[in-house]
Amino acid sequence: MSEQKKPAQKKSPFPSYKGKPLVRCGDTIYYGSMADKYVIKMDVKSKKKVGELDVADKVTVQLMYTDPEIRSRKQIVKTSEKEGLYLALDIAEAWLTRALAE
Repeated sequence: MSEQKKPAQKKSPFPSYKGKPLVRCGDTIYYGSMADKYVIKMDVKSKKKVGELDVADKVTVQLMYTDPEIRSRKQIVKTSEKEGLYLALDIAEAWLTRALAE
């Protein structure tokens, strides 16, 4: 029996969540590809201590256009504040999937 080779997948330099890249810069996390029409921006507004770790407590989630021709104020499509990074990623994934399906 011959083994079938799977096509080589390009390894992204960034971690991903549900197939889309996550890029962190300080307390800001971008979810999605800048090559797409939309991207999610998450800002960690506050943190709490869990043991010795700082864990995101309040996170602002924004669905944004990636088009640099649009003024920065007009780039934001939706915004919300969530308790914790898990809930923020959950809404971010739903918003981005719906927006990119348009």
